[in-house]
Amino acid sequence: MGVIMLLPLINVLSKAVSAEWAITSGKVGILPVGFQLDTMKEVISSSTFIRAFGVSVGVTVVGTVISILMTALTAYPLSKRLPGIPFIMVLFIFTMLFSGGLIPNYLLMRQLHLINNLWVLILPGMISVFNLLVIKSYYESLPEALEESARIDGAKTYTILFRIILPLSMPVIATIALFYAVGFWNDYFGPMIYINDTALKTLQLYLQDVVMDASAANAVNKSVDDLMNMSPEGIRAATVVASTVPILFVYPFLQKYFIKGVLIGSVKG
Repeated sequence: MGVIMLLPLINVLSKAVSAEWAITSGKVGILPVGFQLDTMKEVISSSTFIRAFGVSVGVTVVGTVISILMTALTAYPLSKRLPGIPFIMVLFIFTMLFSGGLIPNYLLMRQLHLINNLWVLILPGMISVFNLLVIKSYYESLPEALEESARIDGAKTYTILFRIILPLSMPVIATIALFYAVGFWNDYFGPMIYINDTALKTLQLYLQDVVMDASAANAVNKSVDDLMNMSPEGIRAATVVASTVPILFVYPFLQKYFIKGVLIGSVKG
């Protein structure tokens, strides 16, 4: 199943580095034919691609950091046995089932002057209730003795949270960070609805322009002469690869936390 899932990605990668004549004649399958990197160079050197790439990176980094911080801070009090917590949880879960709809959300964003503003891609999805429930459950699995001993030593709430709870929660924090990062990076519907300024287009909107453009020359902001030896299909494939590879490099930095997840937080006694 894993190999089957990889086949389309391998085919796109092969087209991105294959010669124009091989792609046009349909000879590119699993392996590239007429290996060349000119198409990739032209795509990633496009000023439009570089601008869209920078916008997506900025939104992903800022959005992930803010979302993780807000989700972790919100989940902590919800994991405690405090009055009113069940009712508050019902309000959170309610938002998973019902929403105001597209038009009310658009009117709200316009009223808040967030149209054509990159914050509109971050603030509405700042806290995912699903991710909130995951972190909350992880907090509840940590022994209460850790917090009790810290309070006896004079630690305050924020000290306990940032110096004890969050370090022990790095496996789940890293997992949720990956969820948020992939979500922000792949977000297509939000930018399509709220962003009209060309200078603020994300990489996903740029990818749509390349896929929808008949020649692909206009989309990558290159002249036809520059792309005369490159097929539109090859340009699209190269753009897809250039848009996908960056987020794939995030996982190796978080892998160790996935492996250590079952070991952190245990208590011996």
